[in-house]
Amino acid sequence: MSQDRFTFANALVKRAGAFAHEYYTRLETLNIESKGHQDMVSEADRDTEILVRNAIAEAFPDDTIVGEEGDPKQGTSEYTWIIDPIDGTANFVSSIPQWCVIIACVKNGEKYIGVVYDPCADELFAAEKGKGATLNGVPISVSKSASLSNGSLGLGFSARGRNQAVKDTVNMLLDEGGIFFRNGSGGLMLSYAASGRLIGYIEEHMNSWDCMAGLLLVEEAGGICQEINVQDAVMNGCKVVTAGPDVFNQVKALTDKSFI
Repeated sequence: MSQDRFTFANALVKRAGAFAHEYYTRLETLNIESKGHQDMVSEADRDTEILVRNAIAEAFPDDTIVGEEGDPKQGTSEYTWIIDPIDGTANFVSSIPQWCVIIACVKNGEKYIGVVYDPCADELFAAEKGKGATLNGVPISVSKSASLSNGSLGLGFSARGRNQAVKDTVNMLLDEGGIFFRNGSGGLMLSYAASGRLIGYIEEHMNSWDCMAGLLLVEEAGGICQEINVQDAVMNGCKVVTAGPDVFNQVKALTDKSFI
């Protein structure tokens, strides 16, 4: 059944991406609400999540479903699906083509499937535990950089984080000759780390729907992720520290000093 779920996830994330992109082409008609500081939602988010939830519930009715916009649906199987219908909503509603649809699946408390689809670029990042990671079906690997000064480090921030942690991280990174990259979508930045575009990605706290797929992508692409308790992170989120193996210790040293 694992391959069935992986194939299903790949098809579903592309279907959901095309659905969300229809809203993106007519932004002037969207109703947009604020959920808090720098945190927005639109009916595109809600309707896309409903599409994904309904498809999962029909195909795998016994599986648990956790999503950003709706209440968790408790299942009885060993599988938990985790959905972010539109990661990068602030970009989406501002007509910035840096957003994605994310679907992850956890099996018995372990990261198992992760798919991230960017409809604007038509890029599908996909990983299944133990089987590597791909971009549009082509294998990918993390950066071979061995220095913070060689490449850009993805840095995320949300209202849940501490301003000072980001300031301290940036200061230390710049002092090491590095530079940071932020595009407003943690899911895409983790995918960029998995494909070697970034040397890594860090954020003091991410929700599971933002990071679980990307963490698996990085691991399956040969990168290192700071260990997390997956079962706890599904509902409570976690700290995210990832990088290529040759630079991971340097990246972690930064976050050890600045993140909680």
